[in-house]
Amino acid sequence: MNVRRLIPTAALAGSAALGLVALSACSPSDAADGGGGAGGKGDGRLAVIASFYPMQYLAEEIGGTHVDVSTLTKPGVEPHDLELGTRQAAQLGEADYILYLKGLQPAVDEAVTAAGVKNTVDAATLTTLEKHGSEVGHSHGDEHAGEEHSGEEHGEDEHAEEEHAHEGEAGTDPHIWLDPVKYAEVAKGVGASLEKADPDNADAYRKNTTALVERLTTLDTAFEKGLADTSTKTFITTHSAFGYLAERYGLKQESISGLSPESEPSPARIKELRSVATQDKVGTVFFETLVSDRTAKTVAADSGLKTDVLDPLEGITKKSKGADYVEVMESNLAALEKALGAK
Repeated sequence: MNVRRLIPTAALAGSAALGLVALSACSPSDAADGGGGAGGKGDGRLAVIASFYPMQYLAEEIGGTHVDVSTLTKPGVEPHDLELGTRQAAQLGEADYILYLKGLQPAVDEAVTAAGVKNTVDAATLTTLEKHGSEVGHSHGDEHAGEEHSGEEHGEDEHAEEEHAHEGEAGTDPHIWLDPVKYAEVAKGVGASLEKADPDNADAYRKNTTALVERLTTLDTAFEKGLADTSTKTFITTHSAFGYLAERYGLKQESISGLSPESEPSPARIKELRSVATQDKVGTVFFETLVSDRTAKTVAADSGLKTDVLDPLEGITKKSKGADYVEVMESNLAALEKALGAK
């Protein structure tokens, strides 16, 4: 596991008072050179800017010692809500390589397009995106779908416009990294693109990609075995981040809100979740590390359910149950096994 190299600039630090998201500090020499996202220039390393943690992790693991990675999303910041400062957006143009996920962070999408960097990779193009939770609380492949899609009975989604602002192309779900198999597909694409961007170190990128894919394959096997036999297949979570994971392992995701973690559920949705919890023998409501747990705990209290963390891995903080992607995903598996009654 590579130590994160998040490169600051003095100008970005000064913008904090304006509420702009700053890049995390790395070393005095990095701060002094004002390199920001392009801090790798001059030392032979490829200057990489990643949009948020899942992209940062891929860049660091695959790039190894040959890349200098900075991230646009500060640890602890909810990625969907990210706004970029003018200088930070401008620094994208100084990068050698940009890795982002189109459809998750509108501000980043716009800035990346404006930057016009040759080696720009959209992770969404490296796998197949699908539609999950396009309406609040509607899980993929749920046996209750007929009931849930009755707009007159349960009320129309007043937050539809907000939801679509956080969806990918054509209303697709951008949370591909929560499926180890899809994440491995993205990793392979990232590895190939780094080889092309920096052919002198192609062998190292290829070797690191293979090692990462092996770890993700092991993780996939653990999820498959751990969730194969459970008392229930339904889980309730804060927002529809786990559609790919649910589909991969034969589970049913019921979300309090939709694809946007900040949208509020309607009274009808809360009532519906109570019925789902009873019918499907759900015992736990999951909340997240980067979003308020107030609504999840309210839903749990109303239905006499327990609460636990299911981390969508949009960022690593001190509250995260693990130091990196694999460790947090292993914690997620343990939480699901417990909540679903794995045998």
